Amino acid sequence: MDGSTKSLLVSLVNIANEVSSMEKSHFVHARNVSSMIWRIKLLSSMLEEIQLTCCPISPSSIRSFNEILSLIVKSKHLIQECKDGSYLWSLIQLEFISNQFYLLAKDMGNSLDTLPLSLLSITRDTQEQVELLHKQAKRVELFIDPRDLQQRDRLLHVMANNSLQNKDFVDAGKVEEILSNIGFKTASDYDREISKLEAEIRNQASTGGLKEASDIKNLLFLVSYSKSLIFKDVENERNEGECQPLPEFQHIKIHDYCSASSKSITLNIRDEFLCPISLELMRDPVIVSSGHSYDRVSIARWINSGHHTCPKSGQRLIHTALVPNYALKSLIQQWCYENKLPVNDPNMSVLKVNSSKKNFNANSLDAIKMTAEFLVGKLATGSADTQRKAAYKLRLLAKCGMDTQKIIAEAGAIPFLVTLLLSNDPRIQEQAVTALLNLSIFDNNKILIMAAGEAVENIIEVLESGKTMEARENAAAAIFSLTMIDYSKVTIGAHPRATKALVKLLKEGTPVGKRDAATALFNLAVYQNNKATIVSAGAVSLLIELLMDDKAGITDDALAVLASLVGCSQGLQEIRNSRALVSILIELLRYGSATGKENSITLLLGLCKEEGELVARRLLVNPSSIPSLQSLAAHGSSRARRKADALLRLLNRCCSQPHHSL
Repeated sequence: MDGSTKSLLVSLVNIANEVSSMEKSHFVHARNVSSMIWRIKLLSSMLEEIQLTCCPISPSSIRSFNEILSLIVKSKHLIQECKDGSYLWSLIQLEFISNQFYLLAKDMGNSLDTLPLSLLSITRDTQEQVELLHKQAKRVELFIDPRDLQQRDRLLHVMANNSLQNKDFVDAGKVEEILSNIGFKTASDYDREISKLEAEIRNQASTGGLKEASDIKNLLFLVSYSKSLIFKDVENERNEGECQPLPEFQHIKIHDYCSASSKSITLNIRDEFLCPISLELMRDPVIVSSGHSYDRVSIARWINSGHHTCPKSGQRLIHTALVPNYALKSLIQQWCYENKLPVNDPNMSVLKVNSSKKNFNANSLDAIKMTAEFLVGKLATGSADTQRKAAYKLRLLAKCGMDTQKIIAEAGAIPFLVTLLLSNDPRIQEQAVTALLNLSIFDNNKILIMAAGEAVENIIEVLESGKTMEARENAAAAIFSLTMIDYSKVTIGAHPRATKALVKLLKEGTPVGKRDAATALFNLAVYQNNKATIVSAGAVSLLIELLMDDKAGITDDALAVLASLVGCSQGLQEIRNSRALVSILIELLRYGSATGKENSITLLLGLCKEEGELVARRLLVNPSSIPSLQSLAAHGSSRARRKADALLRLLNRCCSQPHHSL
């Protein structure tokens, strides 16, 4: 099997396992989702068997596998949309989404038409399962859940009898009844749905779906206004713990127009009520093609001055139509009414944020570029205090997204930040390493950082002997981020002090720092040649200690590293030397997380292969080990089931031999 085929199978197994492990929570299209996950689970078993055999695969099979990979990816995205997207919008699109599941199932059957099962190295049971899947996929029919259809029809009926322009016609009681049946019980349920609808509006508007955006705005108005009537006393609900905190508020000062007094009062106003351009309360909010809302006057002035981008995102506007945001306007008017403010008073423009904080998201990408270039200039020529402030601002700016991270790197920040890692000023060092960590999230920046002179050396220097614990821990996080690419695993793993510094932090750091160190070690251990280096640095005994330390809180991370190290002879030898480890692993089989249980089995299998009788006796004498393994063999992930079966077979062989009986 050549490298490209192995890579294809790895991708297939990973994405199939990812879909197979998706939770079947309460959302629309539940049966279609369950059926699709079932199909992909059957394929996952076949793919894992083929991957383990490493036998040659025919060209026709490779073509089928490529088609299957594309279908599983599409299925994953569709399931994720049903799970994470707006419940109500999924109901409105009931037939369309059901048809997408139907077409994917048919395409899966067509892909299996050309897959020569008899030529693949799979067991007879697996072959029969795939043949069953093939037959089922060829006979599949469009399915629309009658319960979803009934809910959708009731929702459409309510929407048809409620006026977007006149909130007095909204029957909040009827809306509450329908949404309660769907599962909206608390104010936080309504808030989550509102956030999902707002995200869907931005998505539709950015792709030119103005009609769809208008339909979703109707839903948004219905849910938002009904929530305001149903949950009038929000503070009481929050005190009772029935809902989550409201979205972040800005504090503003306004003139009290309801009295003759000219004194100022302080009110809370939600961020989304403020125009991102003027930072004033919006009187006539409109939506542009990027999906963001602005006050009509402000965005019209922006467009008329020759700009063709969204001020907030920097995204190019595919058209300049301004769609009224009736839902947001109604919420603003309601807020004004509740706070006894005149809705249509021209002096409402005085409602501004009383804050000196700069919001870089409210500027165009051009403005961010100018800001980044200005700050990089300060890094290069400023005083120590100026450099610290510039590094701090770049650190914050780099958190605004990948576009911003790319712009900062293009402005030349990385070489200067690398130099500042060796500053004698603890605050400068801390800001510089954290800024590099934030910049490294963008993959191309990982390459730029690795290529920046003494970057690796300086980051390891901070990790080893940084002037503050936060600087050391952020250096470990930076190494974890950088080692997401293979080249960095080799380069950093080959550095003589890197693994020792990580193991040192594993011993001395805070719980967060220990976790950063463990995840960085795990990434390095993916490269086989690094494993012996990690073992020789003393990682194994320390990781086993951390397994027994509940306060450390990194059990899963420590197990993952140990499970990786058991694959090298030095690691296995060190792990064997711990007499307490087997007992810990048996306990984790019962009480650990799903990932922890899987890694525990990996370790036990590795130990059994080395000293089978001794470990097997300790497993068999413990009354909880066999039930735990049987439970995992029945209900665990596909990988956990396979490993649990292998361990149970091994234990069964031990039991069948008289001299091993206990």
